[in-house]
Amino acid sequence: MMYLHTRSPLATARQVYKPPLPGILQDLAAIRWVPEAPLPQNLAMQPLFPHTYSHPFLRAKKGSRLPSKPLRVGVVFSGGPAPGGHNVVGGLYEALKRLHPDSSLLGFLDGPEGVILGKGKELDAATLELYRNQGGFDLLGSGRFKIETQEQMELARLSLEKLGLEGLVIVGGDDSNTNAAVLAEYFLDKKSGLKVIGVPKTIDGDLRNPYVKVPFGFDTACKVYAECIGNIASDALSARKYYHFIRLMGRSASHIALECALATHPNLTFIGEEVAQLKMSLKQIVKEIADLITKRAREKKHFGVIVIPEGLIEFIPEVRVLIQELNLNPKTLSAVSTQLFSSFPKKIQQQLLLDRDPHGNVRVSSIETEFLLLELVKQELAPAIPFSAVNHFFGYEGRAAFPSNFDCQYCTVLGYGAALLLFAQKTGMMAAVPNLLDPPLEWQLGGVPLVSLMQFEMRKGKQKPVIAKALVDLQGPAFISFKQQRVAWELQDAYCNPGPVQFFGPAELTDSLPFS
Repeated sequence: MMYLHTRSPLATARQVYKPPLPGILQDLAAIRWVPEAPLPQNLAMQPLFPHTYSHPFLRAKKGSRLPSKPLRVGVVFSGGPAPGGHNVVGGLYEALKRLHPDSSLLGFLDGPEGVILGKGKELDAATLELYRNQGGFDLLGSGRFKIETQEQMELARLSLEKLGLEGLVIVGGDDSNTNAAVLAEYFLDKKSGLKVIGVPKTIDGDLRNPYVKVPFGFDTACKVYAECIGNIASDALSARKYYHFIRLMGRSASHIALECALATHPNLTFIGEEVAQLKMSLKQIVKEIADLITKRAREKKHFGVIVIPEGLIEFIPEVRVLIQELNLNPKTLSAVSTQLFSSFPKKIQQQLLLDRDPHGNVRVSSIETEFLLLELVKQELAPAIPFSAVNHFFGYEGRAAFPSNFDCQYCTVLGYGAALLLFAQKTGMMAAVPNLLDPPLEWQLGGVPLVSLMQFEMRKGKQKPVIAKALVDLQGPAFISFKQQRVAWELQDAYCNPGPVQFFGPAELTDSLPFS
């Protein structure tokens, strides 16, 4: 099965770009994985992951050449698309073939459910050539099915063994890599030779640790959103009559909002983690927006750009309590939560009551926080203050875009890293580039033990081990830079329009790194 769509001239031109490989990948057969000191781990994970709990971080080093044997590997996309996924598969395939020409790669269709059902397609160089540097996950499709029950894991084992596979690469976010950790442990427990390697993917940017500076897809998605914000800012400055309330993807962390703010300089940007730290109430947030609009009105400016992270609503203390109570039982709300709920527009009330995620909780990503704030600000403003507003949501626009040169390079190297870990018979690891901020030709390879990233989280009323989401570091250089500049942006209209993602031209245009 292939979902190959009509090719534009740009799509064809992008196939020609060959991401440069770092020097360490010149001779794959001479790479050795050297263990470093074990990473700090949650002791409570040891009984659940006895076989993989003590795995150390691995770093790729040059060594003497050793003979290799053919390896048959499967790969699956899990969760939402992120720019660069096709390059992961391409890099994986190239590395497998370079290590041994008789190696083969099977792509599972439609996500993890395809693993259980044995739905796959053999991948070859000619097919992968068409998908080099292309956006989306349409080579294989994806899905949010989770392989988590004993029965599902056993079906996965039987399916993989029936197909003659020795390893599985799971390309996904925190939940998907949690599944990778659980599967790796299960296969070891069953004395199966199957190995499992994860690859860090999520445009939200919340899959980070000391060795994974950023997941793939984040850079491209933020560049796409920043272009949209920059265009709207230019329009606002031109028309001079609308406030634009822009909600950006970022369900659990505000990395996208912070990155886009640094790129575009909106008048006001909320960072959910700061709201939580300051314990800002919904009323305080609304007042801050209203005060900004009032100040700008005195300057005869009745326009502006306000950026809101998707998950902001859950960082507001009293709203978080309301959501928690709704998750448990919507019919038993406290008096405070009942009053808060009643103050919301009917549209928001319906979203809180009707939309539920796969874990049975309120689907926070579906709540139109930008609309809620817009409506509440209307009520807060003095009648004499002119106020016309438009609300926007930017999310799906960035998930399947043509990957930036950075993501093309990064994903190709991650694919190589996954192949090399499997050839070394490693399992329960995440491929990583620990020195991602260095020039690509100097990048190194690492393997992060998945269990070291895990903590307990409430899912469907039960505590479950999951990979922890990384929130915005309020002491980090990106947030500090934002904090130093944001006051000036309130009244000065220092908007920056970065324009579209650049693929051709000087390196300062094509190969820029994320701000955060």
